[in-house]
Amino acid sequence: MKAKVLLGRPLPEAVVARADALFDLTVRPSNAPLSGAEMRAALAEYDAVMPTLGDLFRADVFADVAAPRCKLLANFGVGYNHIDVVAAKVAGVAVSNTPGAVTDATADIAMMLMLMSARRAGEGERMVRAGLWEGWHPTQMLGLHLSGKTVGIVGMGRIGQAIARRCHFGFGMQVRYFNRSAKPMEFPAEQVASLQELAASVDVLVVATPGGAETHHLIGADVFKAMRPHGRLINIARGDVVDEAALIAALQAGEIGGAGLDVYEFEPKVPEALQAREDVVLLPHLGTAALDVRTSMGMMVVDNLEAYFAGKSLPNAV
Repeated sequence: MKAKVLLGRPLPEAVVARADALFDLTVRPSNAPLSGAEMRAALAEYDAVMPTLGDLFRADVFADVAAPRCKLLANFGVGYNHIDVVAAKVAGVAVSNTPGAVTDATADIAMMLMLMSARRAGEGERMVRAGLWEGWHPTQMLGLHLSGKTVGIVGMGRIGQAIARRCHFGFGMQVRYFNRSAKPMEFPAEQVASLQELAASVDVLVVATPGGAETHHLIGADVFKAMRPHGRLINIARGDVVDEAALIAALQAGEIGGAGLDVYEFEPKVPEALQAREDVVLLPHLGTAALDVRTSMGMMVVDNLEAYFAGKSLPNAV
């Protein structure tokens, strides 16, 4: 008998076809996060579930389902701060994720945000689309030239290192970083002792840490006050790593030169104060939004499911 599996969101066709051949598959048609009732029902009625960002499998959800039928949450995404992993394991539910597949795509988005913010691309496009461009002149839309500048990276995991590599080899930038441990790399990269010291010494500060309680509001008012007046903040990590209210205050006070955001503290809600600013680039969480990348992520989910039900070790256990 095939294992009963729930995909919490529609996935690329190739992924669904493979999963359907292996399991008794249900694909939930909605792209909205699972509700509390849906999460509890999923734990009780399925052998495995694929959750993703926004599906808040907190301790109370597990506490409400005695002896869950579900034995694996095969998360779609590298980040899993929406799942209480400790509570899951207490309930006898394993958790896996999809690292690796997201690295290059997310690093590319970081570079795009850096360029868009530094060179005022969003502002310029809005000017053209509004019919307000009066033609080229020598002092129009002057921005920040990235080549040869200094980038600071907060969190030097796979994605942080991929960003650093692009900055160094692509733009000749000096690389500094803040991380719990030193990371050996094939190019110069200086580890900095404190976040404030890093912020004060770079032209662009990129946030690439995991989400969770340890990094909640890691980037706050003290970091913004330390940044240079022309400094840009780029966030491709998790929205709540940045204190959005403090970011807005820093922008309004002219403490920093701008920001590029792909994630938000109360996603999908984006504060009107950010939407109104020309010095902020706003993307709708595009980090891994490429068909081949999302397909690879989905295949990693199926790899984890297939291994689990074959009695093998999870390829990507959390």
